[in-house]
Amino acid sequence: MAEQTPKPLRSLPFPPVTASHILNCSFHSWHPRFKSFTPKARLIPLSEPFLEYLRSDGIILPPENAPNDQDSGFQDEDEEDPSEQWADVHDRVRSTIQELGGKVVPKLNWSAPKDATWIATTNDMECRTPNDIYLLLKSSDFITHDLEQAFDGCVDCAEVPYHLVLRKSFNLNPSLEFRCFVRNKRLIAISQREMTHFDFLFDLRQSFKARIQDFLELLSDFPDDNFVFDVYIPPPHQRVWLIDINPWAPRTDPLLFSWMELLSIAEPDQDTIYDPEFRLIHRDDPEAYQFAATKYSAHKMPKEVVDASMTPGDMKNMMEEWKKVMDKQLEDESDDEDR
Repeated sequence: MAEQTPKPLRSLPFPPVTASHILNCSFHSWHPRFKSFTPKARLIPLSEPFLEYLRSDGIILPPENAPNDQDSGFQDEDEEDPSEQWADVHDRVRSTIQELGGKVVPKLNWSAPKDATWIATTNDMECRTPNDIYLLLKSSDFITHDLEQAFDGCVDCAEVPYHLVLRKSFNLNPSLEFRCFVRNKRLIAISQREMTHFDFLFDLRQSFKARIQDFLELLSDFPDDNFVFDVYIPPPHQRVWLIDINPWAPRTDPLLFSWMELLSIAEPDQDTIYDPEFRLIHRDDPEAYQFAATKYSAHKMPKEVVDASMTPGDMKNMMEEWKKVMDKQLEDESDDEDR
């Protein structure tokens, strides 16, 4: 990771955020101890050449066919293959996709490329080939944040052992995902994650709250007292699955709460049974419309890019034209320097 000068955030009364807290919330750190109640996933350690590929400008994907595939007529002797520098990672990605049933959802240590689904032919994060994964990762500002700004707002920095996480794809109902806020090892608040009104959730709220409170006991050996975790409670709603653990820090979205609310909640006495607030979106709540309209709005792309993403051939052609423009720009800059 490049050298950084940490800039602690002082606008809210957060305890100092340390590099160790951020690393404790990295998937590679918590997954081994909690994987029995986490959806099936595999972790691939990332080499420096692959990280350089993710950080590099432009999008150049490896050939879709192996070099010895002579029957396809696709392989071009002049075609660039960036994976030559990280063949071990490429092979692991390919074999892991097959191991997990042919469809996976990728993320790095902390973030998934949710902001880049516009570029996927399926308009979601489900990937069937290594190139599906690379395209999402290289198009995502969330992934760039993991790579370049992991310790923003921290009082110190540390080295990051980067991993690619590939989760087995499954049909996840977003209405049943919830974000849970833990302060001093106590569950103080719960929010639904999908910013849409779901009427059926109101009848299930109390039972879900009880299940989440019981589930927190399974996380008792998480090393930090303050953290945020995401869960999924699929039908028949008897089991809670851990989806992610997030830092108790401004970078984590408090969803239907504000961080000032969460930081200001009166400290419950350790001997008192505390009833956390569980917020859901009501039918007439403005959040049911406002949030849906602005989700990832900072990452929206020009119409021609989105249109091209709908057809694999069009996307490939657009990327080739993009590369030609960038190469021409570099040539012009070089000519200007020579003059």
